[in-house]
Amino acid sequence: MSWIDLLMEPMGFAFMQRALLTAAAISIVCALFSCFLVLKGWSLMGDAISHAVLPGVVLAYLAGIPLVIGAFSSGLFCAVATGFIKEHCRVKEDSVMGIVFSGMFAAGLVLFSRVNTEQHLSHILFGNVLGVTDGEMLQTLIIATLVTLAIIIKFKDLVLFCFDPVQARVVGLPVRFYHYALLCLLALTIVAALQAVGVVLVVAMLITPGITALLLCKTLPRMVVIAVTSSLLSAVSGTFISFYIDAATGPTIVLIQALLFLLALAVHLLHNNRISPTTV
Repeated sequence: MSWIDLLMEPMGFAFMQRALLTAAAISIVCALFSCFLVLKGWSLMGDAISHAVLPGVVLAYLAGIPLVIGAFSSGLFCAVATGFIKEHCRVKEDSVMGIVFSGMFAAGLVLFSRVNTEQHLSHILFGNVLGVTDGEMLQTLIIATLVTLAIIIKFKDLVLFCFDPVQARVVGLPVRFYHYALLCLLALTIVAALQAVGVVLVVAMLITPGITALLLCKTLPRMVVIAVTSSLLSAVSGTFISFYIDAATGPTIVLIQALLFLLALAVHLLHNNRISPTTV
């Protein structure tokens, strides 16, 4: 069997076709968003919202509504609650996020343990992209497309908001609107990524591509290109590798992203050592 036949063999299965398409779409939107999260310093916010969606998933199941609605509402509540508490007390934002997301995650685990659902906890925590249905794939593609279009249309405004909110306010941008719009887009992105990597690992897909690209370039356009390329490469290769070695797909994708980060770090250190002046 040639290597082409080896690569094409998984494509004969419908579940692999759905998994690859879903993982690719998620990797692109997460990579785009990761650039803004890194620039804005919202890495912990992504972690907070990703963990806070769990109680919303359980409550949505009990209410008989789509899980995506419950996950989005729960994640958005976490973001708004964090901002409200920060504005009305002296506790720093990172501490507030730690309290809010850990409390909501714990509440979700308690609810999940007391409710008999058709969902397996490991699928929510770690994802199950190989088990994605046609409906779930379509839902993910719609969310990923909407978020990507929103980022592309408002790219320049988002860049200014993330780099210099004071200047953005001076030139007349509605800073508060962009703040909450970015949080809404973040919550939607996390909801889309749950199918692939789950609650626990989604923050890695939201942060690693941006940090990897930041090590290799100094301009935002190149950062976006490198982030999307590394994320897409990780998603596709991780899905194929997990098929052949019979491993969990989400963790495999995240592991490859971590390896790419280490490779970028090595290149960055070698480049810095090469251009640094030699001292005698």
